[in-house]
Amino acid sequence: MDINGIEPVGGPVWVAWREGTLTRAKELEALAGWCRSQNPRDQVLAAAIQAHLDAARQAATTRRRVFRTGPLMERSAGNLAAAEAHILNTAPADYVLGQMPSLLRDIQAHLPATDPGRREFERIAHRVGNGLETTAAADDELAGWLKVIDQDRGKIVTAVRAASAAALRERIRLRSFRNIVMGTAIVMTLLAVGVALLGFADRSLIPLCFAPEESGTAVVVCPTAQSDRFTPSQDGGAPSSNAPRQDIDNVVAATAEPGDLLIVELVGLAAATVAGAAAIRRIRGSSERYGLPVALAALKLPTGAITAFLGLLLMRGQFVPGLSALDTSAQILAWALVFGYAQQLFTRLVDQQGQTVLNSIRVPDKPPA
Repeated sequence: MDINGIEPVGGPVWVAWREGTLTRAKELEALAGWCRSQNPRDQVLAAAIQAHLDAARQAATTRRRVFRTGPLMERSAGNLAAAEAHILNTAPADYVLGQMPSLLRDIQAHLPATDPGRREFERIAHRVGNGLETTAAADDELAGWLKVIDQDRGKIVTAVRAASAAALRERIRLRSFRNIVMGTAIVMTLLAVGVALLGFADRSLIPLCFAPEESGTAVVVCPTAQSDRFTPSQDGGAPSSNAPRQDIDNVVAATAEPGDLLIVELVGLAAATVAGAAAIRRIRGSSERYGLPVALAALKLPTGAITAFLGLLLMRGQFVPGLSALDTSAQILAWALVFGYAQQLFTRLVDQQGQTVLNSIRVPDKPPA
């Protein structure tokens, strides 16, 4: 219900950033109404403020659609920043003077020290005592400060708008990196699923089997099964009484199981999950809304499945000398575990880049060096 003609905030909605948008929009709407009571002649900016606030509310209340959350967040942030800039254009000078410390903090957080707009804003802030000593200032001094605010209001608003635009660009870069990570994770997942399906379609196409030889006989060892001992027909020697002569390719085709590749990938996935859990201790939380740490963790899982498969494939191709003839199925699965955990060697670089991107999102509590 309305209270004294004041519309409700709206909501509740199902996502935190949407709640924050509705709350901030109502706060700016009330502030804009107070500014209109102080300066009722400026109807153009008043209408623009309301239009921006309506757009922000629309973004916050639009039903969630796939791949549209990021644009909606940027729409809400951009319109709220535009409404705040218009309010600074219409607000009384004493209000702007009181906001100078907060505005200076935001500008120093998002604009580099060499930016002309930031340097000009800092010069204006210095002239008005940074807005920190208004209660102790003499009437003449305060009147001079208010005159400076009125004279340089355009420069103040321009610098504030540049800072908000820089903050929005930082978040766009963060969202772009998050999308790249998620896209890579999806591709890796599809690749892992394709490898598993390939094993079910033709179990002898890429068998992860080994054939260690001993005393002229051999045994084929696969991830889930192993053959009886036999004499490879390629050797040309006479078979022993208990080891019939057989072609090694035929034995591999008969011993390999359709689920071998899936088992190897699941073991690599489990190892990657453990590695991701261990990596959480190095991940610092973020107040950003794009969920980059979650995307980085999701990338590790299919990567572990693929590295387990590729690692065993390299071992079967005798790429690693001395490790080309594993003796048991347990050894194969153990190496799949090792290779699955080894994905951390690759994704660690992505984790570092992700933390760098998060660190580039500067906030007032952490001004740039």
